[in-house]
Amino acid sequence: FSKFSVNISILIVAVVIFLLVLHHNFLGLSDFLKRELTDSNPLGLQPIDFIPAAPQRLADERNDEEISVVIAASDERLGGAIAAMNSIYHHTRANVVFHIVTLNDTMDHLRLWLSSTALKNLRYRILDFDPRVLEGKVQVDPQKADTLKPLTFARFYLPSLVPHAEKAIYVDDDVIVQDDILELYNTPLKPGHAAAFSDDCDSTTNKVAVRGAGNQYNYIGFLDYKKETIRKLAMKANTCSFNPGVFVANLTEWKLQNITKQLEKWMALNVVEELYSRTLAGSITTPPLLIVFYKQHSSIDPMWNVRHLGSSAGKRYSPQFVKAAKLLHWNGHFKPWGRTASYAEVWEKWYVPDPTGKFSLIRRHSEAYEAM
Repeated sequence: FSKFSVNISILIVAVVIFLLVLHHNFLGLSDFLKRELTDSNPLGLQPIDFIPAAPQRLADERNDEEISVVIAASDERLGGAIAAMNSIYHHTRANVVFHIVTLNDTMDHLRLWLSSTALKNLRYRILDFDPRVLEGKVQVDPQKADTLKPLTFARFYLPSLVPHAEKAIYVDDDVIVQDDILELYNTPLKPGHAAAFSDDCDSTTNKVAVRGAGNQYNYIGFLDYKKETIRKLAMKANTCSFNPGVFVANLTEWKLQNITKQLEKWMALNVVEELYSRTLAGSITTPPLLIVFYKQHSSIDPMWNVRHLGSSAGKRYSPQFVKAAKLLHWNGHFKPWGRTASYAEVWEKWYVPDPTGKFSLIRRHSEAYEAM
């Protein structure tokens, strides 16, 4: 009997120890979760939630290396971001994690759209962008205050958006990917280069003359060379510009060169000196990037940014060329979800209907989109 009592005592002690350990671990986890939910970095980019893994079957089918893809998602263009992510996900077996940058009033709509549709297997992280980070860095016309799109500047803050990644891809919300994003991710960057862009005078762009685009193939189309500050930089006015709507970033190099601070410096200087060209049609994110990356960027395959599909309602590329493109970009005013745009049917193939019905494809009214 005494032997039985000893065994019971040992069992009780073991159970007590187990419960104490469990309680300690639970407290530790609780503290960790609190830190995760309340830790906002100085830039105001606060992680909201993160879907850590796809179902096991899908996880087994996809490769282990994590590919970080950053995309901004504003409420009035949410359908664009949804279609872009859907096209990326369905053309790759890579382990893609989407870092979706949005504003506070869009988060619930976005989360519902992702969780209650065919997109529920996406791995994603939602980030709340605080527009106050732009104070003093963007010239706001009081009569056109509503035309300022804070999320277009999210790309300037990549290391804060994906703090633990060494490399990331940024894509605009008006793109459709038709090939494996892993190929774009593996774009080789030269030593010392923090990013790779598609040049505006590359062979793909030159296949078609873009009507009404003005001088937006070179630096003089974006910067005011009458200003002494610009002239002192000794940047040739006819230097080929690049499109920042799709790019690959080496975040280690980005941080080493303090690219974000450099971009903010030129933004603040523009507020005081008005350094940007007045022919920009609202493209105010491009000039600081052109200055900071002048002759200091690598190139991506031009087929990974076949653009100007939104420059006019007409079809400027052949169906064969559009089919061969690895990434289609509707930069310009004619978005595939709004007014008549070329090859909108290609975009609609990847669009996932809004479960709330708030986002409608039949939106023909004129909107002040940035022609990026």
